[in-house]
Amino acid sequence: MTDASKLSRTRQTDVIVLGAGIVGVSTALALQQRGHAVCLVDRNAPGRETSYGNAGIIQREAVQPYAFPRAWQAILRVAARRGNDVHYHLRALPSLVPALARYWHASAPQRYGPIVTAYAALIRHCIDEHAPLIERSGAQDLIRKSGWLEAYRTPAAFEIAAKDAKEVATTHELRHAVLDSAALAAQEPALRQPLAGAVHWQDPWTVSDPGELVARYSALFEREGGVFVRGDAETLRQQGSGWTVRTADGDVSAEHAVIALGPWAAGLTRTLGYRLPLFVKRGYHRHYEVAAMPERPLLDTENGILLAPMRQGLRLTTGAEFAHHHAAPTPVQSERAEMLAADLVSLGKPVEAKPWMGARPCIADMRPVVGRAPRHAGLWFHFGHGHQGLTLGPATARLLAELFDREPTYVDPTPYDPRRFGN
Repeated sequence: MTDASKLSRTRQTDVIVLGAGIVGVSTALALQQRGHAVCLVDRNAPGRETSYGNAGIIQREAVQPYAFPRAWQAILRVAARRGNDVHYHLRALPSLVPALARYWHASAPQRYGPIVTAYAALIRHCIDEHAPLIERSGAQDLIRKSGWLEAYRTPAAFEIAAKDAKEVATTHELRHAVLDSAALAAQEPALRQPLAGAVHWQDPWTVSDPGELVARYSALFEREGGVFVRGDAETLRQQGSGWTVRTADGDVSAEHAVIALGPWAAGLTRTLGYRLPLFVKRGYHRHYEVAAMPERPLLDTENGILLAPMRQGLRLTTGAEFAHHHAAPTPVQSERAEMLAADLVSLGKPVEAKPWMGARPCIADMRPVVGRAPRHAGLWFHFGHGHQGLTLGPATARLLAELFDREPTYVDPTPYDPRRFGN
């Protein structure tokens, strides 16, 4: 497509979607499906930022969002940096305290229960919303439907996990199997040493290249008439009765704009006058050559690392790092992950020269923000998916599109309404 023809088509845009990660691309597709002319804007190619670096699991079982630990022993363990699941920058904590305090408050049992109910209402649709996009985009070669393993090194932790898994599976109609040490070794012959056991979550689908999945969804959007342009979301401004953003193909204007910027939503919404309890959890990954690839993703739960088979090699992902979004990388968790993973599988050379770093877009009450901006006509919010952007992108995109067209919504939108923060 020539620059002139692309610019001509952007002038006919109804909606600007800012952000070409899984959430933004899914939003563009959902609005396009309902007949809207959509321009998707990002400074980089689709799927190259946060969506590139996740564990590659569409987590149908993830009905319980990650809560802030309430037990003082767990908090002291994090404070002392005794585990590998959480790391933090001391200098970043003062600016993070307000959001983290609200996160801790929301994680209290009496408040967390309703949050799980709202979260699970979306999670139960994640596979059904991804499935048609996978088929239409020709991405079947990236998908496996054999679930993933939540593994434990110690019998005590495994016993507790097996009991909890049974309760969660029964409550939320999930398929799972509890594997003892021998059964786990039989399923995963690549493991070098016996573990206590694992919970095999059987409903989730896994993706061998999450960035490529997003790229194929974006290509589908363009094949069906959508326009993708490079541009800077920070230039978004209200103009007349609509919105304008600066792109490489000139200014693009539309009546509506959707902020689907993941961890970058905090900056733009703050510029527009909103004070939302957004924060990031940074994370790292690196790919390695291996003599024998695990059959399915395996979480070394007690150490906070996940071994995920990918097209690029075995991806080792880390837990959460609390730091300023743009602070220099401190991949200590990635270095520890390499040592811990070497106990489990025969690691070869790393594929990349250094670990990749990204940021998860989190919000204090653990519910994504989906809906009309409280104080700006034609502006929509769609962010705050935390650890589950890949899982929930198409599901929350459907909800936003239904709200956009004033249709009956397939889930109750109230728990995700931006107005809940009082801005």
